[in-house]
Amino acid sequence: MTDAARTTIDQSEVDRFSALAAEWWNPHGKFKPLHKFNPVRLGYIRDRAAETFGRDPKAPRPLEGLRLLDIGCGGGLLSEPMARMGADVVGADASEKNIRIAQTHAAGSGVSVDYRAVTAEALAEAGETFDIVLNMEVVEHVSDVEFFLSTCASMVRPGGMMVVATINRTMKAAALAIFAAENVLRWLPRGTHQYEKLVRPEEIEKPLSASGLTITERTGVFFSPFTNQWNLSQDMDVNYMMIAKRPRD
Repeated sequence: MTDAARTTIDQSEVDRFSALAAEWWNPHGKFKPLHKFNPVRLGYIRDRAAETFGRDPKAPRPLEGLRLLDIGCGGGLLSEPMARMGADVVGADASEKNIRIAQTHAAGSGVSVDYRAVTAEALAEAGETFDIVLNMEVVEHVSDVEFFLSTCASMVRPGGMMVVATINRTMKAAALAIFAAENVLRWLPRGTHQYEKLVRPEEIEKPLSASGLTITERTGVFFSPFTNQWNLSQDMDVNYMMIAKRPRD
């Protein structure tokens, strides 16, 4: 199959999240886990971006002047905070319902985000490039992981970075991130994740490396029921994040 005929879209996944679109900004609703996850991932992105671009992470707008893509942005839970940090944000999602929810919320919050109902491949084909590409909790929902990652990597500018977050394909993840989260704790609607679509770190690293990016950091993320918070960890068996950078010319 040629790249022109390939797609990253899994329509069943788009339909699943479109049906939940109205829930995005309810911190006690179907996306409650993402609201709890947001502080640790926002801090991680801010700190690594500040390190990469020589910024002060404690500055009011540490990402000022940087162009950022939030691919698979959903309702904008990451796009809005990134814009508040000063980034010029494009929030892209294949679901028009998600984009409408994101646009409505941003307008009500007074935050400027360029939201688009568009695919990664369409953005790349249009020649869009970014200093930062956020690829957060998306790869486990696309139809072609390798193509999706290489497409996203093609939009990272020289000296730029990509942040990837997803769930590992391990039995531990199957027990905790799927069975417990969906059936016991009821954090997520049943069927949100399928074990066979979870992605191992090496399956992310290979296409990114082939696209000219260098993996510079890997970290696990775990939820502590004692503190009711997510924290960074050395354990990548369940949730994990990684940083990939494109060398400067």
